[in-house]
Amino acid sequence: MATAQTCAATQAAAAARQLAWWRGAVIYQIYPRSFRDTNGDGIGDLAGIADGLDYIADLGVDGIWISPFFTSPMRDFGYDVADYCGIDPSFGSFKDFDRIIEKAHALGLKVIIDQVYSHTSDEHAWFQESRADRTNSKADWYVWADPRPDGSPPSNWQSVFGGSAWQWDGPRKQYYLHNFLTSQPDLNVHNVAVQDALLDVARFWLGRGVDGFRLDALNFSMHDPELRDNPPSGLPMDLVTRPFDMQVKQYNQSHPDIVAFLERIRQTIDEFPGRFTVAEVGGPEPLAEMKAFTQGGKRLDSAYNFDFLYAPRLTAPLVRASLSQWSGEDGEGWPSWAFSNHDAPRAVTRWTLDGDMARAARLNLLLLLSLRGNPILYQGEELGLPQGHVAFEDLQDPEAIANWPHTLGRDGARTPMPWAAKAPQAGFSNANRTWLKLDAAHTGFAVDRQASDPVSTLSYARQILRLRRDHPALVSGDIALLDTPEDVLAFIRHEGESDVLCAFNLGEAAAEWSPPAGWETARMLASESALGNDGPLPQVMAPGSGYWAIEG
Repeated sequence: MATAQTCAATQAAAAARQLAWWRGAVIYQIYPRSFRDTNGDGIGDLAGIADGLDYIADLGVDGIWISPFFTSPMRDFGYDVADYCGIDPSFGSFKDFDRIIEKAHALGLKVIIDQVYSHTSDEHAWFQESRADRTNSKADWYVWADPRPDGSPPSNWQSVFGGSAWQWDGPRKQYYLHNFLTSQPDLNVHNVAVQDALLDVARFWLGRGVDGFRLDALNFSMHDPELRDNPPSGLPMDLVTRPFDMQVKQYNQSHPDIVAFLERIRQTIDEFPGRFTVAEVGGPEPLAEMKAFTQGGKRLDSAYNFDFLYAPRLTAPLVRASLSQWSGEDGEGWPSWAFSNHDAPRAVTRWTLDGDMARAARLNLLLLLSLRGNPILYQGEELGLPQGHVAFEDLQDPEAIANWPHTLGRDGARTPMPWAAKAPQAGFSNANRTWLKLDAAHTGFAVDRQASDPVSTLSYARQILRLRRDHPALVSGDIALLDTPEDVLAFIRHEGESDVLCAFNLGEAAAEWSPPAGWETARMLASESALGNDGPLPQVMAPGSGYWAIEG
């Protein structure tokens, strides 16, 4: 009887996931420091997010993801958390946060927030207690290790931001692990007490009404307890931007015990029905972890990686390879996709072939919203906003400063959102100086300038987001890749009686390709225009173009 009940519960859970609100939902990422400033200090805040929710809802997305706004010294701008259950005063108060939840839900928007479980700030009370001595109640809450006999660090592990991942700490007379900044000590998530504390954090925010979590740097959350050295990557030096690139990250991340912790997270999430979890999974070969993290309905709902976030070119083989990894078989998780975010140079800058950024922005939007999974749209992407120019003396990002000029860094994707072309600071703030300088070129992309222009990128984004919502095949349907020439990507999305043919020429030259039988004539929506027309589908596709063809 117990086995039958278990099977029935599993089947019911699977059926519920098939109908879940998040399956195919479009999520709009907000980087709060740069979204909208309401108190004139030059830093975006929670009140600014609340004010901007009408604009976001009007886009036609299903939810928002808010990057960290927790109490923090801001050395990594919120990803160094000093209090998981506090709101940093620079962003506002719990009254502001509660207003976001209430207003978003009234507008039909879900609210997802970041959770950073791999590390904290060194100002967190947990770390301050842990470093005091080796016998206190939190002595084992972080990753501490003795030096080697010669005084050198316990292993050869390298930090993402450059240099050793180990920092000597005088009070403990030990090294602590930091995969990121020295001010971001790694939690010892192998410790069940640490897991319990993190799960209590999750319950705190779920209890305040959030609809889910994006789990940051999740594969960094557990390390090899034996502290074995990583092997060399063999990467050619001309491709190296930091020592981190020169190792295979075999032991400082991706420990197999992570999945057991995810099952505990899942059990906690299920105490609050209808919530959603998506993991960020970095690394050169993330697929196995993405599958493991989302497998069987007992762990997370979805995951995304950096297939597109750092790709210098958008190519048909790249997209085909990414899509083919998610077949939809039983027990498989649900993918999410991002072309841009707060950590990567904006896609429209990376992928513009001929200088026509507006055309590239429309093509990117059409493709992103075609993929089977959850599209994650980064603030400004709907405007076709390019990478902002930030002079070296104006940089704020510690990674950009450390690696200048070998990487574009993250600041160029974090410049303030332009709301009003003729307003001071493009309507982002009335401060004389903002936390990160506005790129003057971005005023031409301002919301007010595009909102009334029927052929703007913003108008195009609104039209195709609404059209997508009207066609279940594009939201949650299956996907079937078609045989095409190398530079052409084509697939059919199918759900019930709804079929949509999606075709893209991602090459630099015109390409001949005939749609499959039965698709000679259809209603077509192209990357050049969101105005659909009925007629024969093209046999030759222009370079950098695409379309949706809607059956019937």
